[in-house]
Amino acid sequence: MALGVVEMAVAGGAIVVGGAMLPDYDQRVPGISHRGPTHTVWFALAVGAVLGGAGALIGGVIPAVVGGVSGVLLVLAHLLADVLTPMGIRPFAPVRDTRYTLDVAKAANPVANYALLVVGILVAGTALYAGRMLTSLS
Repeated sequence: MALGVVEMAVAGGAIVVGGAMLPDYDQRVPGISHRGPTHTVWFALAVGAVLGGAGALIGGVIPAVVGGVSGVLLVLAHLLADVLTPMGIRPFAPVRDTRYTLDVAKAANPVANYALLVVGILVAGTALYAGRMLTSLS
């Protein structure tokens, strides 16, 4: 049974939401600094490659693309949230050691975290609505 567009979108969304905290597993691995290698674009590409490869093994080209894009997005979503904190991120380390921060709120700020959750829900809802509207046109 081939999965349709809606099912693939839901699967991709579940991958992104379910794996969004993956970069913070660095705190559980001795010898890896927090916001180090798991908070880079290189890690995003590696996760995308692994999930894309898994998708290819499971079902071919479409699941490979969904897995790959979802893997990259799950890390980039985390990095976007971390760039809002004073600690910031070094997304291009070790190639470029520049630290990026918008210094909006501390990571432990519950108000900021709930605000990000609400924004995420609104963006996801808007994307779902727009997707349904676009598919109804065809």
